[in-house]
Amino acid sequence: MPNPHPALRATTELLARDGSSPRREKGKSAGHFARLLIIAILLFAVVLPAFAIDPLPFKDAAQRQRFQHLTSQLRCMVCQNESLDASNADLAKDLRHQIFDMMQQGKSDAQIKQYLVARYSDFVLYDPPLKASTLLLWFGPAALVLGGGIVVLVLLRRRAKPAAQIKATAETGDDW
Repeated sequence: MPNPHPALRATTELLARDGSSPRREKGKSAGHFARLLIIAILLFAVVLPAFAIDPLPFKDAAQRQRFQHLTSQLRCMVCQNESLDASNADLAKDLRHQIFDMMQQGKSDAQIKQYLVARYSDFVLYDPPLKASTLLLWFGPAALVLGGGIVVLVLLRRRAKPAAQIKATAETGDDW
């Protein structure tokens, strides 16, 4: 009995000409999917190590801990919301190597921070010192929140009707 629907008829004719069945097509797509999945997993396994942070040859665990503590206190100048320790930016990698080299030369954490502040300003520090040039950095967010609160209060007070005016409109029945 021929299929009445044209799309079903065309599909049936195509399958009959091709010599394959819908069941065989389903098996082919599952095999194709499995091959693609294996290729994707292999590519992921090969590419993943390329994103790892390159290891540095520390003398001991104490030096590694000092390095991690120091780089966690410094801001990545590219990402700005990440520490040098967590960032994968090229500048962060270069700065980590430079900090490592300075540590190998025997410089203290304060000397390393002083060098970076001289080069990149106080913004490189996650906890910048309180001084005239950083006042906006320290108190700017609070000033913005306070200013926004004042604007909201002023707008709400202008918008609110006086109680006497509300009572008068209720007595006359004129809500318009």
